[in-house]
Amino acid sequence: MEEQLRIDKWLWYARFFKSRAIASRMVAAGRLRINGESISKPHRTVFPDMVLVFPQGEVIRTIKVLSLATRRGPASEAQALYEDLDPPQPKGDGKKHLAIPQFERRDTGSGRPTKRDRRLNDALKNTDPT
Repeated sequence: MEEQLRIDKWLWYARFFKSRAIASRMVAAGRLRINGESISKPHRTVFPDMVLVFPQGEVIRTIKVLSLATRRGPASEAQALYEDLDPPQPKGDGKKHLAIPQFERRDTGSGRPTKRDRRLNDALKNTDPT
């Protein structure tokens, strides 16, 4: 018999979700695609060489199944189960820092802005402080 495993179990074994229930809910919501086909049944079987596309937080993951597991082991064991076809970008790209205008930046440990600081910031933003 060919190797097969439920998709919700495999996602949990591969450590994409903290619990099998969370993985099952994500699949039941129709947010998983297997080889381009939308799936909404958590009992659907997964085989090696299938391509899975699903959201994980704010990132869309594209995964190729390399092998099936028999248990939920350590992370190193889980990483051997799949190949990431579109690896997530590193978090330290600096976009968050650029979103804050220069006049609103404050030194770390300088405390809360005073009422005068807030009024100056509002004047620079050209907003009504009421």
